[in-house]
Amino acid sequence: MNVFYIIVGMMIVTYIPRCLPVFMIEWVVIPRWLNRWLKSIPYAVLGALIFPGILTVDKNLPLIGVIGGVAAIIISYLNLSIIYVVFGSIMVTIVVRSLLYLS
Repeated sequence: MNVFYIIVGMMIVTYIPRCLPVFMIEWVVIPRWLNRWLKSIPYAVLGALIFPGILTVDKNLPLIGVIGGVAAIIISYLNLSIIYVVFGSIMVTIVVRSLLYLS
C-alpha cells in the first residue's frame, strides 16, 4: 500500500506543473517578440538533437552523415513534407554509404 501512495504522490507532483500553465496562459499576455522566440525553440532543439547523430552515422567516414544532412536541407528547402525529408536523407545516406564501401 505504501508504494501506491508513492506513485499517486509522484503523479500529483508531476501533474501540477504541467497542468497549471495550460490554465494560466489565458490570463497572461505574451508579447509578439516572445511568441516568435518561443515558436522557434522546437526547431533549435530538433537541430541540436539531430546534428550529433549526423556526425556519428559512420565512425570511419563522418562525411556520409554530413552528405545525408545536406540532402535533408535541400529536400526541406523544396517545401516537401517532413516524411519526404526524412526518407530522402536516409536513402541518400544509404546510397552514399554503399557506394563508398563498394569501392
